[in-house]
Amino acid sequence: MPKDAPTPHNHDPNDGDDAASPKSRNFIQQIIDADLESGKYTAEQIHTRFPPEPNGYLHIGHAKSICLNSGLAAEYGGRFNLRFDDTNPAKEEQEYVDAIQDDVHWLGADWEDRLFYASDYFPRLYEWATALIKAGKAYVCDLDAEQMREHRGTLTEPGKDSPYRERTVEENLELFAKMKAGDFADGTKTLRAKIDMASPNVNLRDPVMYRIKHTHHQRTGDQWCIYPSYDWAHGQEDAIEGITHSICTLEFENHRPLYDWFCDQLAELNLLPARPRQIEFARLNLTYTVMSKRKLLQLVTEHHVAGWDDPRMPTIRGLRRRGYTSEAIRNFCERIGVARQNSTIDMLWLEDAVREHLNEIAPRRMAVLRPLRVVLTPEGEPADSAGTSTSEVLKECQLDNHPQQPELGKRTVSLGREIYVEQGDFMEDAPKKFFRLKPGGSVRLRGAGIATCNEVVKDSAGEVTELHCSFNPDTTALVDGKKVKGTIHWVNAQAAVECQVRLYDHLFAVENPDKPPTEDGTFLDNINPASLETVTAKVEPSIADAAAGERFQFERLGYFYADPVDSQPGAPAFNRTVTLRDTWGKAKAK
Repeated sequence: MPKDAPTPHNHDPNDGDDAASPKSRNFIQQIIDADLESGKYTAEQIHTRFPPEPNGYLHIGHAKSICLNSGLAAEYGGRFNLRFDDTNPAKEEQEYVDAIQDDVHWLGADWEDRLFYASDYFPRLYEWATALIKAGKAYVCDLDAEQMREHRGTLTEPGKDSPYRERTVEENLELFAKMKAGDFADGTKTLRAKIDMASPNVNLRDPVMYRIKHTHHQRTGDQWCIYPSYDWAHGQEDAIEGITHSICTLEFENHRPLYDWFCDQLAELNLLPARPRQIEFARLNLTYTVMSKRKLLQLVTEHHVAGWDDPRMPTIRGLRRRGYTSEAIRNFCERIGVARQNSTIDMLWLEDAVREHLNEIAPRRMAVLRPLRVVLTPEGEPADSAGTSTSEVLKECQLDNHPQQPELGKRTVSLGREIYVEQGDFMEDAPKKFFRLKPGGSVRLRGAGIATCNEVVKDSAGEVTELHCSFNPDTTALVDGKKVKGTIHWVNAQAAVECQVRLYDHLFAVENPDKPPTEDGTFLDNINPASLETVTAKVEPSIADAAAGERFQFERLGYFYADPVDSQPGAPAFNRTVTLRDTWGKAKAK
């Protein structure tokens, strides 16, 4: 972890895995290690999977699961599957299927030839459900959804048996076959497991196995009009694929007894080809974000963001478009570790991982986001001589493309008589420790020399429009016998190229956006109105030729990414990926 790495928010590093100690074994690795030591499995038999529902785009929380599951398979020399849980065709689209595959590959997970779908197993799941009916373990129920809720009971009161619970095996088989044949309308019948309506675990109170949905499926078309529930399908799909460790998030912990019950019943009938084990870990929660697919979809459909790939979104598509790297996300997931209890990780951890990787790979360039014109006059010339030749080059500067990687070489940047600096690098009434431009003050121009402010030009409204400075090309020169402390970046005004730059901030203004600010409010009330600012920047000429997808560190400003959608040849549009240092943490500290 970097020396100045931020501290996670509400995160106990000893809860399952020590995030500060990469050599420690998390509790899932310990379980697998024990299975290997006992001889239950060999290392190459270790088999994991990532089972997304194709009803939206993946987000950073899914990235943790992908990295965990694929990483475990790679560590042990086992196998990793990608399986789509396509059991709810009303909410699923091929667009999501394609995007999920692309994002999983981008993160570095390789399922090789093991791409599966729940719909691959519909015939076998139907056969196994029929076998449970014959064994007296399942029945067709006519209660509608509301009646079923009324019969289910509460956490403190047992449920009531359905009046259809004691149907004969023959009647259940006939009705189930008719359900499959499309003889009944949606919602009129379900197939339920016959377990225990008095169980303290409400998931075991005769859960639904099949629902009727006359909905076209993107893969099977109109072949099926009954679709299996997640609880019924998931464990059996794991078994069919030979999954050894079915790793999921904590919200499924109370579903594990049901997962095991289905597996046990089919094992008793000698139908189950393998016996997977479900293990739960804490999902990833980040400050300043929402992870609910429903809420993310609402942000998109109500146009609070520009789409699933809006760089402010926590979706993998959004993070990719903002300029995050897959290496940074994988490093982040490894750094936060694997815990047994839910917690919230500070966004600073993710941003720090991104900075760390981009610092290694991003070449340096100079850009000015909020330009202030500066007229330079070489020392010894009359102050008014600068206006006679504004295109004159005062110095050809040789700047490193990367200060830690000399093999990337240098570039030549021309310093003209007129340059742009950041408005924030000048202060007329500056405090004592302001080491940038101020009346009578001096500053070092990056790689060029020393500029001393002699005159401030204002418009009729009193706004500063221009500075006149004397210039000394000696970057080590002393001013009044003292070393110049401040160094600022700049862009030659004559050679500068304009390009659009988008400055992104957190989409939400509070750490916990899920908590509405008022009783009758919603998470939408927490949206940060300043989450996006678009400016026209002045940049080095070399940046004008940047290709879509190129990354740079704009010196002193942050890391920027040429937008892969909106950039055009010769006219890149840049997204700020992350600042050079955490600004939100400092604001909170104040």
